[in-house]
Amino acid sequence: MDDIVKQALAKWPNVPHCYGWLGLDARGNWYLRDAPTQAAGPFAASKGSMLRHEKLIEFIQRNYEHDEEGRWFFQNGPQRVYVELEATPWIWRIAEDLSVRSHAGEQVEPSACLLDEDGKLYLAAPIGLGLVHTLDVGLAAEAIEQGRWVPEEVRAADLPARFGYVPSPAAGQPAGAPAPR
Repeated sequence: MDDIVKQALAKWPNVPHCYGWLGLDARGNWYLRDAPTQAAGPFAASKGSMLRHEKLIEFIQRNYEHDEEGRWFFQNGPQRVYVELEATPWIWRIAEDLSVRSHAGEQVEPSACLLDEDGKLYLAAPIGLGLVHTLDVGLAAEAIEQGRWVPEEVRAADLPARFGYVPSPAAGQPAGAPAPR
């Protein structure tokens, strides 16, 4: 977490949490979801505006964490902005040498390979569960053919409970949750 964020938390410890305003899609893109976007439906149906500002994306990714309930958030100064997940908390990118990095750039060593009923491929790593980016499925197939990863069949609906993450922290929250400050 950035030092400036830690300082803001210490200065303003009781800022209300924010729900529904930020989303991470299945390709590792961040989306800002204003009130009309949220009113139009859940993240999968109404994504919002894709963030393109590199420095903002880097700031979000450096301050991306989860709480004890498995809800992923971006610590925006003193405010916790919970993230709507289209798929999983992480999106994996696979390099030509078959190394794996998260959408945030962190290198990981997969501990499990999972294949769901729709043919989506997931990797578990010490930092959590992630979906393999669609552009990298061919490289993942190479790793499987080489015996590096052995896919275990799973049901996609079982993954959040099994890996302890909440796809939609906004679900179940009262209407009118605070906007990011």
